[in-house]
Amino acid sequence: MNSEHLSKRLACVASFVPKGSVLADIGSDHAYLPCFLVKAGMIQAAIAGEVAKGPYTSAYNEVRRLQLEKHISVRMGDGLAVLEKDEGVSCITIAGMGGALITSILEKGEQKLANVTRLVLQPNVGAQHVRKWLIDHDWLIIGEAILEEDNCIYEIIGAEKDGKSEAELNEAELLMGPFLLKDKHPVFINKWTEECRHWQQILARLQEAKATPEIEMKKQTLLKKIQLVEEALL
Repeated sequence: MNSEHLSKRLACVASFVPKGSVLADIGSDHAYLPCFLVKAGMIQAAIAGEVAKGPYTSAYNEVRRLQLEKHISVRMGDGLAVLEKDEGVSCITIAGMGGALITSILEKGEQKLANVTRLVLQPNVGAQHVRKWLIDHDWLIIGEAILEEDNCIYEIIGAEKDGKSEAELNEAELLMGPFLLKDKHPVFINKWTEECRHWQQILARLQEAKATPEIEMKKQTLLKKIQLVEEALL
């Protein structure tokens, strides 16, 4: 993978970025995504943010190698702290992190989202936390995708600021995704079949454990998830 040929995962993230955007790619790593989008003429400009020195240096070197310094600003900082006021950022991408970390980044930097119209989020795990945060903060989920690459399954969520959204997601939609539930792509079926099998194995072990309120709560949580998935896969 490089700036000319994105991975399947990043190519899918790129497909959710509106043409003409000013992009902030948080956790940009090598800055492959913003470099690709600028070179393709898909976005006006970009900010590549990284919290650690190593990835920041990798991103800086890639932007410099491609002579894209006039179009892409590489910055080191924590989450949305790399953004400054009135920079015109209209789209933010956060990919390759856990769902809890993505929601933490959005929560801490929420004041930086005032003029952002699109979020493109790719949680490695815990996508339900991302969906819940979006709905709780009046962001409308406008599309989702699921794909498999290198034996890993990824979900991508696109959202737009609604402001007055009264949209609610039920438990199954929060867990598995409203669009993904409707589409039931083969990768979706595989993912949740395996998840359900894993939960059933954990449940079987819990059934043999000494009964405590904590164990009982875990069992009930697993039973509920298994029920939701089994109903979705019918």
